Amino acid sequence: MAAQLRAARRRGHALAALAVAAAGGLLAAATLGSGPAGAAGTPLRDLAEAKGSYFGTAVTQSNLGNSTLTAVAGAQFDMVTPGNEMKWDTTESSASNFNFGPGDQIVSFAKAHSMRVRGHTLVWHSQLPSWVGNLPKTQVQAAMENHITTQTTHYKGQVYSWDVVNEPFNEDGSLRTSPFYNAMGSGYIADALRTARAADPNAKLYLNDYNIEGTNAKSDAMYQLVSSLKSQGVPIDGVGLESHFIVGQVPSTMKANIQRFAALGVDVAITELDDRMQVPASAANLAQQATDYATVISNCLAVSRCVGVSQWGVGDADSWIPGAFSGYGAATMYDNTYQPKASYTSAATALGGAAGSPSPSSSPSSSPSPSTPPSGSGCKVGTQVSAWNTGLTENITVTNTGGSALNGWSVKFTLPGGQSVSSAWNATVSPASGQVTATNLPYNAALPAGGSVSFGFNADHTGNTAAATGFSLNGVACTAG
Repeated sequence: MAAQLRAARRRGHALAALAVAAAGGLLAAATLGSGPAGAAGTPLRDLAEAKGSYFGTAVTQSNLGNSTLTAVAGAQFDMVTPGNEMKWDTTESSASNFNFGPGDQIVSFAKAHSMRVRGHTLVWHSQLPSWVGNLPKTQVQAAMENHITTQTTHYKGQVYSWDVVNEPFNEDGSLRTSPFYNAMGSGYIADALRTARAADPNAKLYLNDYNIEGTNAKSDAMYQLVSSLKSQGVPIDGVGLESHFIVGQVPSTMKANIQRFAALGVDVAITELDDRMQVPASAANLAQQATDYATVISNCLAVSRCVGVSQWGVGDADSWIPGAFSGYGAATMYDNTYQPKASYTSAATALGGAAGSPSPSSSPSSSPSPSTPPSGSGCKVGTQVSAWNTGLTENITVTNTGGSALNGWSVKFTLPGGQSVSSAWNATVSPASGQVTATNLPYNAALPAGGSVSFGFNADHTGNTAAATGFSLNGVACTAG
């Protein structure tokens, strides 16, 4: 994001951590129970690893004093990105005087919880100490190379990957001005990558940016840059898609965009995922967020070179969003008390977890039985299918067009021949093929008159990728809408 937003995010990390730290011990006892911290069932890290992937988070030094946050982070995630502790203003606030203490604390936390580390970040126009910008242009390259070499050497063998250059592009695809660009032109990027490779030959080297998740001028520019670097033999291993989304706005071209980068011979990672909404959060937005998380994860799993997903922050209480976007928040899978939200359930099922696993804050027995709508009730259904090779994702939105609220819902539909559901989110879906029934989970049982609910599933197919048909809501046939 722009510099002022990054600064707000940095402040937000610290303020949120202070706000919850005092209650951390009490919340830990109330939240974690006897199972994996922060959720029932198989942890996200285990589900991701079973798919040959990872699921990570971002942690700051101030977060480490919050026992609730660290319990969830350690149990659920297998990759950690330091929020601020490896940025230039922390590691080299004055020329050649390095401070790796804060970053070392994040690395120690990662080691204690069998997590890998994404190094973030070596060269960035923001959170840059003033002395760098005040250097004569003739001295910038040497300063940059010294910074990269010293930092990557310190963490050699301890860091899985580095965001070597962070956010190099403007929205129109032009290269962003910075002390590095101003002194060295576009060649600073290749020089930074070569310097990092020389210092640590085994770390994966990434370029990272936001608003490059779908196909647009900015992602086209990144694509051309990576293609050019590859053709020159410059060491580059991956592209990071930050993925700071607004609910309902995950680009429809995201999977195709991931595929085209992978076709260049580089890995792709979702590096800073969150999905903000206006607060207080509505049930509809929370349901849409769950759909968005499942879509992003499915997009990544569909491409073999998409190596993993990292959420930016552990929960809403430590998210940078409220400090950067007035009136917005609730952007992560965990609420302000680190209880899992619907987006956690959808993430778990998208990763192959049990379809419709409820969160620990809701018991299946608390879910009402689907009610039968009175005479004159109705519904409409919208579907969206994204298919690849032998798999597909279908997202379904059902709107109650009747005059009465429903306290519990059941949606029946027919899957095309050759399709078999492998996982689902926001509903319990069974059987896996033929005529299928999707039933509400405890957190989305209420469906007011005029209200909508979204759920979805991943399915295997043998060639027929058509959408499901023949929808009915609590026994009443639905129209397409």
